[in-house]
Amino acid sequence: MTDPIVPAFRYTRLATDGAARLGRVETAHGAIDTPAFMPVGTAATVKAMRPESVAETGAQIVLGNTYHLMLRPGAERVARLGGLRAFMAWPGPVLTDSGGFQVMSLAKLRRLDDDGVTFQSHVDGSRHRLTPERSVEIQHLLGATITMAFDECTPYPATEEQAAASMRLSMRWAGRCRAAFVERPGHALFGIVQGGVYPHLRTESAAALTGIGFDGYAIGGLAVGEPHDAMLRMLEHTAPLLPDDRPRYLMGVGRPQDILAAVRRGVDMFDCVMPTRSGRTAQAFTRRGTVNLRNARHAEDPRPLDEGCSCPCCQGHTRAYLHHLIRAGEILGPMLLTWHNLQYYQDLMAGIRAAIAEGRLDAFATAVLAGYEAGDVEPL
Repeated sequence: MTDPIVPAFRYTRLATDGAARLGRVETAHGAIDTPAFMPVGTAATVKAMRPESVAETGAQIVLGNTYHLMLRPGAERVARLGGLRAFMAWPGPVLTDSGGFQVMSLAKLRRLDDDGVTFQSHVDGSRHRLTPERSVEIQHLLGATITMAFDECTPYPATEEQAAASMRLSMRWAGRCRAAFVERPGHALFGIVQGGVYPHLRTESAAALTGIGFDGYAIGGLAVGEPHDAMLRMLEHTAPLLPDDRPRYLMGVGRPQDILAAVRRGVDMFDCVMPTRSGRTAQAFTRRGTVNLRNARHAEDPRPLDEGCSCPCCQGHTRAYLHHLIRAGEILGPMLLTWHNLQYYQDLMAGIRAAIAEGRLDAFATAVLAGYEAGDVEPL
């Protein structure tokens, strides 16, 4: 018996509409239609969701996190149990965040030097060392389809001098990640553009990464507190600097409005905890904007959350029931709202892909934003 042929990792652009790109990413673990939204499964689970339910929403790839999985259950243990995909029973591709975001978010628990970062675990206080080489090794042990280069996510605000030093450290680390990465058919290593809100630093970073050569390119260090218009300026400046034949991934940006804006500026991949976290806090995304199911106005409303949605939450339950579950503290409430939110995001991405294919993305985006502007349906 011959071994199955594993496809090469490849991005194919299928259509464009302005700067927006319709594409397909082939990987060892399945294809990803882009623009794509990746549900976040930080600790080997998309919170409140079964893996098969995540797939039913239309998601083709999920995200795991190097730092959190390094702490528990441990990368070596996951490797012994067959890798992250087998461990969490997810059949498709997995992208693993390198731990770079934690370099910023856990600043009080870490010591940064040119070689890497020493962390104090937020779980039990134990000390751990992450270097570019160790981050890549952990992601290899996890069996990541897409490995992210280890970087320092530059915080906001940062002076130009601080942003430059941070970006250049990340570029040195990027070269070490490239050298440490073990090439395998259908697997990929992505570099991450940094540079804060300084266009010339973003240019320098993009040039450094393309000079090293990566399978895909992420835009990092945005959605960390900077003004919205600054984020859009950085996207408009940075996306055209990246190779046209590689996927482009905007890290951690997840408001539907921002996804639409980024797609229109040439971004292909997104992730954010927003739909799952919001589901656990009674917030739902709908075609008429966000809805808070804690509000008393839903207490006797027999209508579905979103009449245009096919998810089990909307097809089987009323707003009144969802309100009751939330107010009673029943776990089914967050489960149903999380499913709905993930379905909403996948439906949004499917709509974006169809609109690009048909050359009507501007009209689609205008209609989506008009729905948000109109607001939620009035109670009966």
